[in-house]
Amino acid sequence: MHLLAAQPGALSDNDEAIDLEQSPGAIVFLSAADTDLALITAAQEASLADAAHATDAAERPSLRAANLMQLQHPMSVDLYLDRVVRYARVVVVRLLGGKAYWSYGVEQLVAACQASGAALALLPGDDRPDAELRGWSNLDAATYDGLWALLGQGGAINARAFVDALGALATLNPGDPAPAVRTAQALPENGLLDPSAETTPDTPVVPLVFYRALVQAGDLAPVQALAQALSARGLRPLPIFLKSLKDAGSRAFLAETFAEAPPSAIINFTAFSAAKPGQASDDSPFGVDSPVIQAVLSGGSLEAWREGTQGLGPRDLAMNEVPPEVDGRILSRAVSFKSAGDPSPATECAVVRHQPLADRVDWVAALAESWARLRALSPAERGVALVLANYPNKDSRIA
Repeated sequence: MHLLAAQPGALSDNDEAIDLEQSPGAIVFLSAADTDLALITAAQEASLADAAHATDAAERPSLRAANLMQLQHPMSVDLYLDRVVRYARVVVVRLLGGKAYWSYGVEQLVAACQASGAALALLPGDDRPDAELRGWSNLDAATYDGLWALLGQGGAINARAFVDALGALATLNPGDPAPAVRTAQALPENGLLDPSAETTPDTPVVPLVFYRALVQAGDLAPVQALAQALSARGLRPLPIFLKSLKDAGSRAFLAETFAEAPPSAIINFTAFSAAKPGQASDDSPFGVDSPVIQAVLSGGSLEAWREGTQGLGPRDLAMNEVPPEVDGRILSRAVSFKSAGDPSPATECAVVRHQPLADRVDWVAALAESWARLRALSPAERGVALVLANYPNKDSRIA
């Protein structure tokens, strides 16, 4: 059997066993979602930082996090269980798709935790109950539901409460009752990222519309970078998170927000189309007569994009260019790519996050500024240009 050392951010294709090369930890957290791993890693980093600055604080239990996609090969599972999991006191796995998604891993993990006496929670990856996963777990119902709710709501506050709860479980003495898990702080389906931001009536408003999932995952670097670039150009960024442009509640929230702060231009990060081909333009999900600039959060890596010869990959084009044009959005460019850095000392996990590129962020900010400046002109001050095709055929001079 050939064994590979895992590369940061790389995925296993099941054909090769890999070694994550992690040291044992008191807590083990596994998930196939990069967003989960990034959020828990950030929470553990914050927890360790707090402990380092508090002279009377107890030492925080060590935590290891890993991507289930790197534990697909049976030998990878066996190796990880032997080198990491069997030393843990608490093990939590978040499984989207149930036991069938990681069948061998679940069976071996349950056996390992039964042998070591570790606390085990197999949590659904969404908000749908999974009786089978709950049955394989050994936590009491209140603790199980509390941990599940914290991950389901997401966000930095809930992630920190989740890590603190695991730390409390890891330091229990035999026979001690399970500590209470803090109630999850509900995240609104739609809202403003910074509702307390000061407003200036004469400053052009440029809303930044993005998915609520980015707030849940704490993966907001591209949004924050573009907001800063807009502010530097004298515009007022208005970051807005939504459940979906197809959701009636999200549309109503946009209408209410835009009524209070009419936009000069809109920058949209959400993917796909909210309208149907042939639908009237006044049925736009944004509900206002403002240019909508589509900014792309690429799901690919910066290295692959730079080394490629065809620009963005098919998935990025299908999600962020082709369908959004149905809504009449103006395509700009990719402002970020997914990237895995070095493994974090806090979890020994190389988390994958959106990494903004400054020059591309500034280009989109400049485009929004140009549209805002154009809309501020009177009709008499505006010029009109016609751009005509010049294809090498008999219809090339049809204009």
